[in-house]
Amino acid sequence: MQRELTGDELVSDPDLTSTRAITIRAGADDVWPWIVQLGQDRGGFYSYDALENLVGCNIHSANAVNPDWQHLDVGDSVKLAPEVALTVAVAEAPRTLVLQGGVLPGAATAPYAFTWAFDLTPMSTTTTRLIVRERYAYTKWWARLIVEPVTVVSFFMSHRMLRGIRDRAEHRSRPSEVPPATDL
Repeated sequence: MQRELTGDELVSDPDLTSTRAITIRAGADDVWPWIVQLGQDRGGFYSYDALENLVGCNIHSANAVNPDWQHLDVGDSVKLAPEVALTVAVAEAPRTLVLQGGVLPGAATAPYAFTWAFDLTPMSTTTTRLIVRERYAYTKWWARLIVEPVTVVSFFMSHRMLRGIRDRAEHRSRPSEVPPATDL
C-alpha cells in the first residue's frame, strides 16, 4: 500500500496511478525552487528537451533558479506545451505542488480527470525524498486508449525529470562542483 499524498483526494477513485520517487542529497528548501518553476514557459521539465521539442513543446529546461518563477498560487496555470496547461490545485512551499486538469490538445475537455503531484519529504536537513504521482480517472470508456500508451513515454520522461531535478538541486546545495550537463 502506497502512502497517501496531498492531492490524491482530487482523483479519489483512479483508474491508473503512477508513483515515482528519488532521494536527493539536498534539503527541501534547495529542491523546492526547481519544482515551483516547472512549466513550458518557465523552467522547463528537466527531461529530454530535444524529444519534447520534436512535437512542438518549445521546452528549455533551466540550469539556474529564476527568482521570477518562484511563486505559484492555487488557480495559476502551468503549461505543458504552448496550448496545453494544468491548473495549480495545491501549492504549499516547500513541500507540495499539485497540478490538476485534463490534457488533450484541441479538445474542450479531456476524457479523464488528472492530477500530477510533487511531494517533498525531508529525510534530514540535507536529504529530501521527492515523490511524483500521476492519477487518472477515466470519464469516457475510450480514455484508456489515449492514457495507457502515453504512460510508457511518461515513464522515461519522468525518470529523466527526477534525475534532472536531483542533479540541479544537489549542485545548488554544493556550488563548488561542476554544473550538470544539459541533455541532448
